[in-house]
Amino acid sequence: MARPGYRRSVHRLPTLLRRIPRGTHLVLADTVAAGLWFTVYLGFMHTNVGVERAFTGPEWLGWLIAAGVALPVAVRRLWPIPVLGVVVAASMAAALTHLTREPAASMAFALYLVALREPTRRSATALGVALVAEGTAIWVSMAGNTVEPVTGPVFYVVFVALFGLTGWLTGFVVRTWRAAAAREAEQQAQRALVDERLRIARELHDVVAHGLSLIAVKAAVGHHVAAEQPAEARDALRVIETTTRQALVEMRHILGVLRSERDLAAELTPSPRLTGLGELAQRARLAGVEVDLTVRAGALPEGVELSVYRIVQESLTNVVKHAAPARCRVLVESDGNEVRVEVTDDGDPVPADRPAGHGLIGMRERATLYGGVFSAGPRPGGGFAVRAAIPFGAAGVPA
Repeated sequence: MARPGYRRSVHRLPTLLRRIPRGTHLVLADTVAAGLWFTVYLGFMHTNVGVERAFTGPEWLGWLIAAGVALPVAVRRLWPIPVLGVVVAASMAAALTHLTREPAASMAFALYLVALREPTRRSATALGVALVAEGTAIWVSMAGNTVEPVTGPVFYVVFVALFGLTGWLTGFVVRTWRAAAAREAEQQAQRALVDERLRIARELHDVVAHGLSLIAVKAAVGHHVAAEQPAEARDALRVIETTTRQALVEMRHILGVLRSERDLAAELTPSPRLTGLGELAQRARLAGVEVDLTVRAGALPEGVELSVYRIVQESLTNVVKHAAPARCRVLVESDGNEVRVEVTDDGDPVPADRPAGHGLIGMRERATLYGGVFSAGPRPGGGFAVRAAIPFGAAGVPA
């Protein structure tokens, strides 16, 4: 049976791991690699070429060169350019003292970080200087070597250059890929910001336009009948007061969401429901529009239900603004896969040159968001018609 203290330690392990600075495992890997490479270089001091010892320097110099070639790799992520300079200098000393003719692996590792972290012009300059310096040291070293390999100095210079270039190109490709990914993430964030602004604009427009349109109509009525029919003027003022309070409540709700850190979509989506269409119709009746409301729709997804509500709200707002007094018919029905909205009125003919307002644009956006269709325009016999069809089956509602 495990002891309580042991169990607590096991449960705390994920928390402790999260406290480790990001990238620590990479630094540890570099440190291990540097230690192993340092050990390998110490072994190079006792390597023979034929019957002769390859290394021509004293013991202390071999240790110093091995440290210069290998140990800086442990901190290459902190200081890429200085590490490259130390490694190249030590590799040149290794070549000139015949300590080794390995393909300058430490230089390639350092060049990878230089290409990854530094601007392209600076990293390319560092690459050129490193390859020329290392190639020159190899050439001079092999030109004075008494045990000359069959391949000659050109082979080794080209081989080391290709190895270093591979390290630099790998870092350059990774840097380019990360930059492209960062740009894509930034563009997605900008698109999300624009979409959120459009969502806010639609909500504010629907709340403000509907309330202000009703207020404007009732204020005009009250102004004209104030002297002769004070009772009707008082009724108009009561409607204005009620509408103003309702609009302020909705405005405060939206502004409260904007000021908080809560998800805007989650807060705005479930607000109005189809059960509130009767209240919308009653408000329009107070403004002089005779509304015939028919709702034959069952349960709808919250987002679709909000879109249907806002489309009806904006349509009634337009009737109040442009057609009152008039008759209006509102039909909302669904067949289990699609919900259809139709709002028609018998008001005066709409001028052909009247531009489409933000309300029509917002209604179209709400319908097309779910793959639906939307149309709005004058009726042949006068008045205006708004029609929308929004699918809400498995393929119709976005996740």
